Amino acid sequence: MRVKADDRGALGVLISILLGFGVLLGMGAIVIDAGMLYQERAELQNGSDAGALAVARGCATGASTCMVNKANYYANHNAKDGVSTVEQVCGFDGNSVLSACPASTGKMVDCPAKPASGTKYVDVHTSTQTGSGDTLLPPAFSRSLLGNDSYAGTRVHACARATWGPPKTATTIAFTISWCEWSTATSGGTVFGPVPPATPPLSAHRVLKLHTTSGTGCPGGPAGSDGPGEFGWVDEVDDDCSVLITNNTYSADTGASAGKDCKTALAASWSSHTAVWLPVYTKVTGTGTGGTYTLSGFAGFVITGYWLPGASQKDWLTNKNECKGSDKCIAGYFVQGLMPNSGTIGGPDLGVRIVQLTG
Repeated sequence: MRVKADDRGALGVLISILLGFGVLLGMGAIVIDAGMLYQERAELQNGSDAGALAVARGCATGASTCMVNKANYYANHNAKDGVSTVEQVCGFDGNSVLSACPASTGKMVDCPAKPASGTKYVDVHTSTQTGSGDTLLPPAFSRSLLGNDSYAGTRVHACARATWGPPKTATTIAFTISWCEWSTATSGGTVFGPVPPATPPLSAHRVLKLHTTSGTGCPGGPAGSDGPGEFGWVDEVDDDCSVLITNNTYSADTGASAGKDCKTALAASWSSHTAVWLPVYTKVTGTGTGGTYTLSGFAGFVITGYWLPGASQKDWLTNKNECKGSDKCIAGYFVQGLMPNSGTIGGPDLGVRIVQLTG
């Protein structure tokens, strides 16, 4: 009678052989040590991204808020051990706050080549730092491999670039004004009120007339800048009084009355004293529902009062009603500011800017 072979212990023999030849240790080095490197790289990249966005947002607002040390805070807070090395913060901000960046090394972990001259941007370079202050990520298994006992670890690097500037595409409130109204109200883009919560001077206060029998208050501008039958409202893309403008034109929505969602948006901006972002047009073709606006750029406007069919709020800045007779108006003041939503950089500068990661 043949007895079935007992293979118990065969696995132990196989493991002993593999350990003897360093196979399992090599596999451990690859899986664990390589995984640690990937994790470190991900944390450094997240820190670079967050740091670049933070510095860019400050620089987009002005020289006084362009602070490179913001990169350290965000780089550290994106590291699992709470520390990272910020090797360099550089770029071009137009105010000589940021130092010029060196040429790109072309490596995968470096930022790309410098953008076109005049582009405002910041590069944030990060690298490994441990809680003990070392700049090398120590290995878990690699040092135990034959001939690798002197391996002390690897310094991992990352870089991120953020740029900022006036948008040429963006999502805004579904309300628009002509370029000549904006230019008249801001004296050609030279007079703006302070960003909330600061209280503006009364000299910054303006009344935008959607429909009027007493004159537009807009003495100049490109031909066709105001269209017959248009009252400033545009077609909404969603039920939140918003419009995404991506192809330089957008359609009119007739009537002086704001829709339900736009009434809600107006009330929210009025009560919170926060800016809304308006598309500004250079001309309009067609009439009524056939009206099409041609985009000039985007402007920031803080609503202080409005008088529309079925919706009105007294002006919290002047404590008056500046809209007379049958006029339909929105009052407030223009501001320069950072639009919080995404878009594409490259439009004319009407005081609004956006920030985006580009490398």
